[in-house]
Amino acid sequence: MTRTVYVNGDYLPEDAASVSVFDRGFLFADGVYEVTSVLDGKLVDFDGHAARLDRSLSELSMHAPVTRDELLEIHRELVRRNGLTDGLIYLQITRGAPADRDFAFPDPDEVAPTVVLFTQSKPGLAEAPQAKTGIRVISIDDLRWGRRDIKTVQLLYPSMGKMMAKAEGCDDAWMVEDGTVTEGTSNNAYIVTGGRIVTRPRSVDILHGITRAAVLRYAEEAQMEVEERPFTIAEAQAADEAFVTSASTFVMPVVEIDGTPVGTGAPGPVAARLREIYLEESRKAAI
Repeated sequence: MTRTVYVNGDYLPEDAASVSVFDRGFLFADGVYEVTSVLDGKLVDFDGHAARLDRSLSELSMHAPVTRDELLEIHRELVRRNGLTDGLIYLQITRGAPADRDFAFPDPDEVAPTVVLFTQSKPGLAEAPQAKTGIRVISIDDLRWGRRDIKTVQLLYPSMGKMMAKAEGCDDAWMVEDGTVTEGTSNNAYIVTGGRIVTRPRSVDILHGITRAAVLRYAEEAQMEVEERPFTIAEAQAADEAFVTSASTFVMPVVEIDGTPVGTGAPGPVAARLREIYLEESRKAAI
């Protein structure tokens, strides 16, 4: 069945949707995005994603093309039209399509942003088999631009990192800068050592994950100790556990780093408990 997608105010069959060849998202990666999970037909952490979207737009001096309420209605309508039970909704906003290619930004009063949303069906999203076996990661140099806190569509290097990992028979890559881990290619990174959950603090070095914020809040509510500081690959390899968080994988255990097993080489109890809590609380709060 053909999906229904949203483009600039219209709901269209996916094969009838298009944007201009002059769109700045296509020519300059001049745009931002968000991915919101859907569980049981409801949106997970929508308010957090909407707030981060506003911040990303503001940091790039882009105008918000729709209100939060309008955005929520678009998400819900796409869920309804596509009969989505479990999956993802991808949202992308670019600076729009001026009449020709130019490095200078177009006048926002003359060129409207381009807004695109589409769904991705992921049956059993919360029951991913890898949550029980864990994933294996490699380490790579972090060669991205300096504003990782803005969720832009400049994803070439993270994509290359995923492929580097696949070439080594692994699942993902952790990026390293100045000797310490920044984050995964599409997730925030954590270790568990000495009974503490350790993760890099928020800064321009990492994306301010919406799932990260929720997981850390639930961890503290569960009386787990959280320490926000950088850590090295060697420290991660010697840790009791490691895991990542993201909107699409929730809490995912990491069982091997650069060929070295983490802990017992199997998912640990902290990651398992956090995943359980996150899914339970997210389903309660989903809208």
